[in-house]
Amino acid sequence: MNQVATAILDQMAALGDPIRVRLLLAVERHELTVSELCAVLQLPQSTVSRHLKTLADGGWLTSRRDGTSRYYGMDVQTLDSGARQLWPVIREQMAVSPGVDEDDRRLQGVLTRRREKSREFFSSASGQWDRLRVELFGDRLHLTALLSLLDDTLIVGDLGCGTGQMSDALAPHVARVVAVDGSADMLRAARQRLASRLNVELREGALEALPIDDGVLDAAVISLVLHHQPDPARVLVEAARVLRPGGKVVVMDMLPHDRAEYQQQMGHVWLGFSEDAMRRYLSGAGFTHIRHAALPPDTQAQGPGVFVATGRRS
Repeated sequence: MNQVATAILDQMAALGDPIRVRLLLAVERHELTVSELCAVLQLPQSTVSRHLKTLADGGWLTSRRDGTSRYYGMDVQTLDSGARQLWPVIREQMAVSPGVDEDDRRLQGVLTRRREKSREFFSSASGQWDRLRVELFGDRLHLTALLSLLDDTLIVGDLGCGTGQMSDALAPHVARVVAVDGSADMLRAARQRLASRLNVELREGALEALPIDDGVLDAAVISLVLHHQPDPARVLVEAARVLRPGGKVVVMDMLPHDRAEYQQQMGHVWLGFSEDAMRRYLSGAGFTHIRHAALPPDTQAQGPGVFVATGRRS
């Protein structure tokens, strides 16, 4: 007898007990723990564990550990070819056998209890959920995840890229980033940070005369740099030039403030921008669909409030 025939007979032997087939019918649809399988099959743990071992030894089961629990499942696609052909026949015959409908009803009860347990957790944790989520995952996970909504065909300009933080965040989610800065020192730091980002191109140049051809970019980001520019209106005119028709500009900067020391300490030219001023600059540069919003303050931040303004090139 050849090896293939022997393997099929071994697989048939593993399914020779109706309990093992009922068990597979349950875990084919949902990963279940031993205790959950006991509830579904109405059998003691020792019996369920014995049948699980037989099925696992026969290659019918997958398992994974989650904390203190182990979950069992069946992935038909990972079975060998003989088992993949055999299982639909067995499933069809057993689906109408006595007890399977009861198993299914009990399985739905097990899944309902799972959902109720989850709801109980969120009900008890709702008052501290934000704190718990920050402790577990940090306070910027949701913002990073939202970058995945970007069109992966976009060419984005990071205008005034500094050390490349924004380019680094954008690069995994778009086709290409063209990062421009007027400081050779900043670009040197950006090159180190972005060495592994093969779709980021760094260019040295002034924001009032960008080293980018007309209509190349789908979007442009000007983040916390406009307050350093002597002529913000000119910067936005240049941003419009390098955007394609319908392209979008995103400006993030400081709201008006009275911290005059920033001009001496950090070379700020402007002490923030009002909403009216930003709307004038953007519309004067030919942008339409202008939006402006103050960002929620970070309780840990010590600087002035920040806004984001957007517009589309007409």
